[in-house]
Amino acid sequence: MQHQTVLAATAVDCLVTTPDGIYVDATFGRGGHTRQLLQHLSPKGRVIAFDRDPQAAASAVTIDDSRFHFVHTAFSRLQGTLAALGIAKVDGALLDLGVSSPQIDEAARGFSWRQAGPLDMRMDTTQGQTLAQWLASTTVEELTRVIRDYGEERFAASIAKAIVACRPDEQRLGRPLATTADLAAVVADAIPAKSRKDAGQHPATRTFQALRIHLNQELEELALVLPQILAVLNMGGRLVVISFHSLEDRIVKRFIDQHAHPERHLGTGAHRLPLRAAQLPRATLRALGKVRPSASEIAANPRSRSAVLRIAERTDIALKNEVPA
Repeated sequence: MQHQTVLAATAVDCLVTTPDGIYVDATFGRGGHTRQLLQHLSPKGRVIAFDRDPQAAASAVTIDDSRFHFVHTAFSRLQGTLAALGIAKVDGALLDLGVSSPQIDEAARGFSWRQAGPLDMRMDTTQGQTLAQWLASTTVEELTRVIRDYGEERFAASIAKAIVACRPDEQRLGRPLATTADLAAVVADAIPAKSRKDAGQHPATRTFQALRIHLNQELEELALVLPQILAVLNMGGRLVVISFHSLEDRIVKRFIDQHAHPERHLGTGAHRLPLRAAQLPRATLRALGKVRPSASEIAANPRSRSAVLRIAERTDIALKNEVPA
């Protein structure tokens, strides 16, 4: 399937506040948002893009524009990388979380149960453990936790036991896990037949999602980058995040609320202190709401159906008429 950037025009419209500004595309992917950004900027504008996928780096070289600079690294290194480039402040930062269509559709990446591919699942294939290596060494308890917490899978324990039972060192009867197709079959067999029938999706979907999130530390990376973006945003600069998973969106929503309404997140007992208004922590973000794909976009690109776009603006002044997150 050809990659279609989700909410491309909407995200860029929400992000750009000045055509002369410096903007960060923290999840370059195949460059859909970056290309839209460049079209909105003046000759003075700049786009700094990040991605840890080597194939994204290969796509980046096709953009011949002096206003564009690509960095092959995880976005959790955003602030330090910008500093090394001599950039202290930016006018906006965009995060398009999760995996892209090319990553899912290419069997060799090992992200999908749809085709037989290696048990890899690394976003950066130049470093780190493959899925096969992690599955060969993890415990049933840890595997259960990952599948339950990141996949919200109610049969996590049964699935974890079935996966571990396939390891050669377990000396049990079972199929060896050589490919993603093998893994998908083991997961499906571990789920009761009635639940498989009623799920409305492939029974391995939640488990594959959980394993990918864990292996790439996606939630940890997100939690690391958000405060860095806040630190480098100019006043009036925008944070725009597109998420596809409730766990990601929960982190983003909470981060925005913490900084838009810090008085709601005072430590235990602090609300009992007789604080004056001037002593309350100041808001450093203003929530500008959220956007979901239109029916026409979902029809054209079904993978956009779970997308949630959230927008916030950097400020240290209490502003009225805020849009609830």
